[in-house]
Amino acid sequence: MLISRQRLERPTAGVRPFALTALRHPMVSSLLADHRALLADLLDGLGSPLHIVLPEIFEENVVGLRRAFAEAGATADILFAKKANKADCWVTSAAALGVGIDAASTPELVKALAGGVPGHRIGISGPEKDDTLHTLAVQHGCLVAVDSISELRRLAATARVARRHATVLLRSRTAGQPGSRFGMSAAEREAAVGLCAELADDISLRGFSFHLNGYSTAERATAANEMVEHCLDARRRGSRSAELVDIGGGLPVRYVEPRLWDEFLEQNEPAHYHAAKDFDDFYPYGGQPAAQAVRAIMAHPVDGGESLSAKAGRNGVRFVVEPGRALLDQAGFTLYRVQQVDDRRDTDGYAIVTVAGSSFSLSEQWFNSDYLPDPLLMSAQHAADETFPACVAGSTCLESDLVTWRKIGFPRPVRRGDHLVYLNTAGYQMDSNESPFHDAALPLKAVVRLGEGTAPPRWRLDGI
Repeated sequence: MLISRQRLERPTAGVRPFALTALRHPMVSSLLADHRALLADLLDGLGSPLHIVLPEIFEENVVGLRRAFAEAGATADILFAKKANKADCWVTSAAALGVGIDAASTPELVKALAGGVPGHRIGISGPEKDDTLHTLAVQHGCLVAVDSISELRRLAATARVARRHATVLLRSRTAGQPGSRFGMSAAEREAAVGLCAELADDISLRGFSFHLNGYSTAERATAANEMVEHCLDARRRGSRSAELVDIGGGLPVRYVEPRLWDEFLEQNEPAHYHAAKDFDDFYPYGGQPAAQAVRAIMAHPVDGGESLSAKAGRNGVRFVVEPGRALLDQAGFTLYRVQQVDDRRDTDGYAIVTVAGSSFSLSEQWFNSDYLPDPLLMSAQHAADETFPACVAGSTCLESDLVTWRKIGFPRPVRRGDHLVYLNTAGYQMDSNESPFHDAALPLKAVVRLGEGTAPPRWRLDGI
């Protein structure tokens, strides 16, 4: 009787855990429901944490995005943003589907080429790229987004020495975000267009690009319309090959149902987090799907009513898009093994679950944020159903090493040896912040493909 009274009187730290149930692709549901033993064996054999990557879903997302542009009446070249995930399997799939790669470093470009993507399907982005990246890009005929006049001059000199022609986009600041650290001002862009004409023996101006923060489809469409106008102006000034508008990435991903996300935002407060952590901002986890965003961007009215896609088509302008997260939507998840449970429910109202691994191996790309979708509990023990509030900590010596600061309402008590599954982590969460801190090995990635019919799934280590 005394134990029952203690349970009833346990502190709740002022709030009940809010459930943010992650959306699941049918393939992911199948793996978790029908092949749990395989996943457990992989985690035991390859170590915690372990990233599971699913190229079949990546390929499905490519097809869906292509369909969205076609239905919107737009012509677009898709370049997968390599920075979103370092696994080699995405490049292999991209090469097979005729998809390009957006590379922002020499190693990314080398991996794209080695994976079978030809240079003319590779875009080179990033500010003030170094000479090594310029040289390799020129040798392979890549499309280089030039960030400044000084970079344009350096690239032209590289092309001249190599006796090749460099194809470029001029990255321009938009009217909506004039303070961006990326791209050229209006005056610099004007000068750069003129310089491209002077350097015509070494440089071919193919169009314009821009960088935007945020996920506003209206703002992205407005910026793209600005670039269409820049193409038309460049043609009038002699650059006949100006026909491309690179709208960048920034296509949203829906992780949870919008209604649930709205309810979370209404109820969110520091008491929901370990140590009353106060976060300033989150990724919009309940946003619209990428294909829907593409349709909204292309249908956006410009110049008094004509859609962006119609204006581009009428003027012979093609789009380039650089999705990273959007092509990786649902294409991977992360497994952790529970290493210890510090049950503080009697004193603090919640437990701290420590996993084998750290938050460096699973973190939202946004700074000072938390990866919010609920992890799943996979347990071999049949504990009684009982809401078990807990945050999830890494096993390093850092006070701030929390994989999940938010208190999760697990459906039963978490035990040492249980497994946690974080869904939809392929887009940036897996490795954008990874670190071999404490001399820990970086997590492995297992590439999994579902078998045909009743055949079991096939897996291999990425890169092999």
